[in-house]
Amino acid sequence: MTEKLLINLTVNGEDHDLVIESRHTLVDVLRHQIGLTGTHVGCEHGICGACTVLLDGAPVRACLVFAAQAEGRDIRTVESLAGDGEMNDLQRAFSGHHGLQCGFCTPGFLMLAEGFLAEHPNPSREEIREVVSSNLCRCTGYQTIVDAIEDCAGQRACAAEREGRTA
Repeated sequence: MTEKLLINLTVNGEDHDLVIESRHTLVDVLRHQIGLTGTHVGCEHGICGACTVLLDGAPVRACLVFAAQAEGRDIRTVESLAGDGEMNDLQRAFSGHHGLQCGFCTPGFLMLAEGFLAEHPNPSREEIREVVSSNLCRCTGYQTIVDAIEDCAGQRACAAEREGRTA
């Protein structure tokens, strides 16, 4: 008999009371119980990064986290990036630099970059390359993804400077 758990997950600022099996991963619950299908399932072994979400601001592989482990923590998925149906600056940079082709891996790259830029607002190109090397893409050569993240970091730094903040 599979153990059932009652948990509460905070996803993109909304609370969700859920009954799950103890073996369910975060990616399974996000997709199948909450209906947030932007987090993709790729390898299910933590290698590809397609399932990357932010857990308390840090990028994690949702296929490697049991849903019960995420209770009481802040979970952000790719759906959190767009506000009022408008792409955020990172999504616009990916689009403007053609940092996607088929788009399957894109949500994972976006969440990886969002978490990275929050911790490293002025990264070097080499630091960006190192970070994106942890996610796999079969369609691009990563150059446009690096370009998009670098552009977004520069735009955020300029915006912070205009507002009198240091990035």
